[in-house]
Amino acid sequence: MRAITLDPGQMSARLTLERRDDASDGQGGIVISFVPLASLWARIEPASSKDQERGDEEVFTVTHRIWIRFRDDLTAGMRLRKGLRIFAVRAFRDPDETGRYLVCDSTEEGR
Repeated sequence: MRAITLDPGQMSARLTLERRDDASDGQGGIVISFVPLASLWARIEPASSKDQERGDEEVFTVTHRIWIRFRDDLTAGMRLRKGLRIFAVRAFRDPDETGRYLVCDSTEEGR
């Protein structure tokens, strides 16, 4: 497989990697929260979008390919944050299997 050459200047989005950290709510349920793990540079590529209705409001979902430097602690279910925007990591892969980059398939919801 041919190694991918990526201009480092294309990784211009500053993101925060967050992992899920659930806590008991004291009544048998859980409170879902996320804690920051790292700040990193990334390249965000919108891939597709979809509109749908939930109740009486319109919701859109945008999928993105987010390129980051390789990390061995990334798992599905983590998320990337850019200000108020949240990108849920659904899957990820090493695009050229060289251990230099990861491409995260992510979704972002908005109203």
